[in-house]
Amino acid sequence: MKRRLLTTAFLAAPMIARAQTTPLRLVVPAPPGGSTDILARILSERAGALLRQPVVVDNRGGAGGIIGTDAASRAAPDGHTIILGHNQTHASNQSMTRNLPYHVLDSFSPIARLATVHHATVVPANSPARDMAGLIDLGRTRRASYASSQAGSASHVIAETFVRRSGMDAVHVPYRGGGPATTDTVAGVVDFYVSTWPGVVSLVRAGRLRALSIGAPARLADAPDLPTAAEAEVPFMAVDAWFGLFAPRGVEPGRILRLSLAFLDALSQPDLAARAAEAGMNAAPMNTADFAVFQLAEVRRWQEMAQLTGIMMES
Repeated sequence: MKRRLLTTAFLAAPMIARAQTTPLRLVVPAPPGGSTDILARILSERAGALLRQPVVVDNRGGAGGIIGTDAASRAAPDGHTIILGHNQTHASNQSMTRNLPYHVLDSFSPIARLATVHHATVVPANSPARDMAGLIDLGRTRRASYASSQAGSASHVIAETFVRRSGMDAVHVPYRGGGPATTDTVAGVVDFYVSTWPGVVSLVRAGRLRALSIGAPARLADAPDLPTAAEAEVPFMAVDAWFGLFAPRGVEPGRILRLSLAFLDALSQPDLAARAAEAGMNAAPMNTADFAVFQLAEVRRWQEMAQLTGIMMES
């Protein structure tokens, strides 16, 4: 309650007491309808009311988020353009893509982390693998196969890290999106798939997929029998998808603070947090300073996975 009062007082300070006539452009580096877009639209109205400035969502999808991220990096650093980035746009692309037209640590200022999504390892319902140890044994006795939503995606890199660190023999089968990858996993075309939990939970509950582990810090309330990656002795697979706000480098610190407070306040509203949860996202608020430390650690983590797996993409 004390934090809420301080937030409200700061946002109502005379320097922004009058409503802004220039909209806040919130770049979403993805097409409409995906997780990033949904989160942006859930929070934008409340945050805009606190900022006394309309928020306009600008979808700039393509090239694994590079097109939208590049556009945001070139925006004027006047505080009227920000981007809702995620682990791919602001960590893994930097570590695994050659010739990016920007550098995420030099071209952007972190504002706030908003949410995370856990990854789960799933196999076909009739798979002989009953747990992660069984999946490793499968890949040591014959050549296995694994799906990914696309080459260079988190599902690809996490799975290949698992293959390399466990000594399995497995071939990568890339798809054009999570839907086809999931469909072929259900059909038994591939042996396993590392997916975001929201993307497979309904199929696991329906008995069409078997989940072997989840990269969460503790067991989920809605899946108490599903072991965490640490419990399954594959702690390196606890790699979350995450979503956070960034501004082009050069935006003044006071504006960064106001943006952070407005969006974190929106996220703290029970109805908005519930809508995010319905979309499969876990509210995971982090202030500007902590988010900067977190992002740097994530870039380094993805650099290590790039070195281990040898996965590199062209921009």
